[in-house]
Parts: sequence; structure tokens; C-alpha cells
Amino acid sequence: MALQRQPQPARVPGCPNHVAIIMDGNGRWATQRGRPRLFGHHAGARRVREIVEACPHIGVEYLTIFAFSTENWKRTQVEVAGLMSLFRRYIIKETKALRANGVRVRFIGDRDRLDDKLIVLMNELEEATAHNSLVNLTIAINYGGRDEVTRATRRLAQDVADGRLKPGNVDEETLPRYLDTCVLPDPDLVIRTSGEARISNFLLWQSAYSEYEFIDTLWPDFTRDEFEGLCQSYGGRDRRYGGVKA
Repeated sequence: MALQRQPQPARVPGCPNHVAIIMDGNGRWATQRGRPRLFGHHAGARRVREIVEACPHIGVEYLTIFAFSTENWKRTQVEVAGLMSLFRRYIIKETKALRANGVRVRFIGDRDRLDDKLIVLMNELEEATAHNSLVNLTIAINYGGRDEVTRATRRLAQDVADGRLKPGNVDEETLPRYLDTCVLPDPDLVIRTSGEARISNFLLWQSAYSEYEFIDTLWPDFTRDEFEGLCQSYGGRDRRYGGVKA
């Protein structure tokens, strides 16, 4: 039996269409409670569901979350293995709900270093939700902005070498077609939790004109109400893209 699609809510005036989130602070959240860092990562994974479910009610159509960076391999073997296990469990546990709630899932990042079982699950989840459109959830795993641009440039250069693309036709609209996010709009708002004020190699090209919010809240404590408040405050910003108002 085909799953019934939820009706597309009306867009909320002034709400960002695409929000990207650097989900930081899981480890510190756990440490503050005398628990291992992986305890915080599990708490953070549960928070993802709440924020995804909030998106259609707020008017956010695209949500991109930074789950694991290319630099995160430097963490302890125990933490990395635990995170990979958490990703597999998350996909298995959440697939049914994501399908039923009209969420389309995409993954970005370099999959070559990920284990085969995780890659299979990622592919299956993308396929299972391919016809959904209520919320477009993009999960960045083994993702780094510089790595993404490097891989995109390599593909672009190969097309030039093979004669499929003329060097003179390359402009700033060309490279985005080779990025992992080629089917996504650029983020309107980027949120980073935990009090750190840096972008950590996340969506470097795509966020050139994004608005940023750096907040002190640790990711496992980030609530739907706080998310809604940040999206509402975005509507009051004056976005001129380098120009001036007449």
C-alpha cells in the first residue's frame, strides 16, 4: 500500500527555505553529565528527529545537518567506531518514520572511506525516500567543504580534458553543478550550536551569502522553540547580496 503524503504546508513569510546546522556540543553535553562522549552523540541523534519534524510547520523545506566531517577521523578509534554504528542504527530505526512523514533524505560527502554496510544503508534510504518532498533532509557524512570543492574540480577538469566542457565556458555557475549539493538551493541560514564561532569547513561555496547564527546551546539541548525563534529572526534581516536599497 502506498504511503499517504502529508499536504505541503504554506510557506511562512520571511522563513528561510534552506537551513543548515553544524550540530556541535554532543561530547561536552555528555562530559558535563559524567557520561562518555558517545552518550552525547546518541542524545544528539534523538534531537535530529525533533528538528526535522518541526521543519514543515515552520516553513523550512530544506534542512542540511553536519553529522561527521573529514576531520573527525582524528578522534579516538572508539568514538569513530561508535559514531559509525550510530549512523547505521539511525538509518535502520528512522527509515519507516522518514518515509511516512514525507522526508526525502540525501547524503553528501565522500563515501569511499565509509564501510560497505553503511553505504548500502545510505543508498537504500535515499531510494526509499526518493519520492518524498515535504522536507528535504541532507546529511553530511565524511564531508568537508575543501574536499568537496577538490572532488568537484577534479570532475570538472576531467570533463575539460575529455572535450565535454570548454575552458572558456567555465564560470561561477559551472562549479556548483559538480558539487555534492548540485540539486539543492544554497542555504539561507546556517546555525552552529555550542558557542563556537567558526564554520569548520562546512558548505564553503554554498554559504557565501548565508546568514549565520552562532548560539551557546549544546546540540542535545537545542529545542524546537529555539529553532523556530532563529528562523523567525531571520525574517527580519536585510539581505542585500552586496547591493544597496534604492
